[in-house]
Amino acid sequence: MQAGTQKSVLIIDDEEDFAHTLAERLSLRNLAVQVACSGAEGLAFMEQNLPDALLLDMRMPAMSGIEVLRTVRQKYGMLPVLIITGHCSQEDHDRAQELGVQGYHSKPLDFKELFEQLVEVLHQK
Repeated sequence: MQAGTQKSVLIIDDEEDFAHTLAERLSLRNLAVQVACSGAEGLAFMEQNLPDALLLDMRMPAMSGIEVLRTVRQKYGMLPVLIITGHCSQEDHDRAQELGVQGYHSKPLDFKELFEQLVEVLHQK
């Protein structure tokens, strides 16, 4: 990413240590990164600070990634969303695709692959 073109990313993942480690790695690559540890927290954050892209876990307590994704689509249209998940059914995968996610990454993540796809969707924005 070029200097002066810092883009913002919101990570919504209930695995706090994982989310903060990922945020740190992305921050080192000139991205402004925020972390929310639940779907409700992430949606509340987005009301005030809409990010340029969202990294979203599928399996979270209280509000699933699919529920968050549906709300994001209703409120923010085609905001770029990449799924990051450790456990996902084929049904969840298919539903996420139907809701227009730009990418799907399984944990443990291939960071290079995730970052390259994130940069790609941010440049399209």
